Amino acid sequence: MNRRFRASLSQAEHWGTAIKACIDGVGGITVPDDNLGFLYVDRRFAFDLPSIVTFLRETTGLRNWIGAVGFSVMGAGMESSAEAGGAVALMVGHLPPDGFQLFEYDGIESFVARHDEWLGKHAQVTAIVHADPRLPVLPAAIADLAGLAPVFPIGGLSVAGEGHERVAGRVSPAMLSGVVLGMPVTVAVGLTQGCVPIGPTHTITQAAGQVVMEIDGRRAVDVLRGEAGELIARDLQRAAGYIHVGLPVVGSDTGDYLVRSLIGVDPRHGWIAVDAELAAGERLMFVRRDANAAQRDMLRMLDSLRRRVAQQQGRLLGGIYVSCVARGANMFGSAGREVALIETAFPNLPLIGFSANGEICGGRLYTYTGVLALVIGGAE
Repeated sequence: MNRRFRASLSQAEHWGTAIKACIDGVGGITVPDDNLGFLYVDRRFAFDLPSIVTFLRETTGLRNWIGAVGFSVMGAGMESSAEAGGAVALMVGHLPPDGFQLFEYDGIESFVARHDEWLGKHAQVTAIVHADPRLPVLPAAIADLAGLAPVFPIGGLSVAGEGHERVAGRVSPAMLSGVVLGMPVTVAVGLTQGCVPIGPTHTITQAAGQVVMEIDGRRAVDVLRGEAGELIARDLQRAAGYIHVGLPVVGSDTGDYLVRSLIGVDPRHGWIAVDAELAAGERLMFVRRDANAAQRDMLRMLDSLRRRVAQQQGRLLGGIYVSCVARGANMFGSAGREVALIETAFPNLPLIGFSANGEICGGRLYTYTGVLALVIGGAE
């Protein structure tokens, strides 16, 4: 049985008021008709997360909750606003019991030991992942998880706090946690960029750690100055925060790239500093945030997903959307624009999501992007 999910969002000064309104908003929660729940709260309720999870488990009987603390949350066709109090979003539904498993990940060996038998039964698996942004080993952990056939991880980084901002059945201290979804459930995943290239792809010819000295045999600053535009070129310190560095994904046939922040400019030496470890021979380009380009790319992603869903045999059960905190109102001018675009493409889609410290898609950690996962049940 594949039961279509139901989603709700509520804001209030007290978490108890918000969570009760969410339960009412989904028409109540009944076990075993409901066997999987998604929960996102904004950072104003971060310290209340243990109480929220305990309340949900004890009052509904549903044990399988996953989720995280976000900067804002999305659900039921809207996004939370900073002015309306703390926010809670939840989504519940039913999947085949052998089609999913909750997980906590503290290393590839322990993950395999716990889930190898289940993974062996599924030709394709999507891991919906919530991650601790404070850990330097996080990119390697995501890559390790993605390297484990047949797992494809998607998700995002929670708000940074005391280390208990994620949920996997309980409030989880693990570096990664969430749920793995397998057959007969399938997941269609789309990624949308929030930046646009402002010049061609270059080759780094001299670098040390995070500092790039030369690009294409020229001073890195001179290449940046030539592409950043006249106003930025007059004051290169303004570039950090507006201009970023795009690192092309090797082997991508879609022009995919990872955005990393430009964290410093040294005009005297001609160097730039990037929030990534780089070496001579690697490729980069300069990109900038652009609301119009971001909206066009999101429409492209949604159109691609709509066509892919139409080709599959099965029922669209619900969606999970993870958006960079630098998007939302910061990019589009008002909260809820991304949710509105998703709802236009997929009317009445049960949707939940959060704004994140970074986004996960495949084995890579992104920034300034949006990741949408559409859960599709097997043919009835």
